[in-house]
Amino acid sequence: MATVTNCDRDTSSQPQAAPHVTVCTTGPQCMRCTLTCRCLTAAGIRFDLVDLREERSAAMRLWITEDLGYTEAPVVLVDDDPENHWSGFRPDLIEMLTHERSTTSQEVPR
Repeated sequence: MATVTNCDRDTSSQPQAAPHVTVCTTGPQCMRCTLTCRCLTAAGIRFDLVDLREERSAAMRLWITEDLGYTEAPVVLVDDDPENHWSGFRPDLIEMLTHERSTTSQEVPR
């Protein structure tokens, strides 16, 4: 099982409809990984961090490279949705997550 570091920030003022995001990283020396985490934090999106360098993350690393076909970090997984993931630093997709979250939080519960 991969080691997961929970990177939750103080979210008491954030809407509750936030997506579950997992960032698979190759460590702090990965600038794209660092920028992705900074953008998620700035957008108020909570995320878990998986360090793919760790032996415990071998199965996740294999899944990312073999099944998803990614060869660069970070790999961002959203809501465990098999169609909602990407690789690399993608501020455009982080912005879309922010927009989706704000739209969802404004919906009236039935």
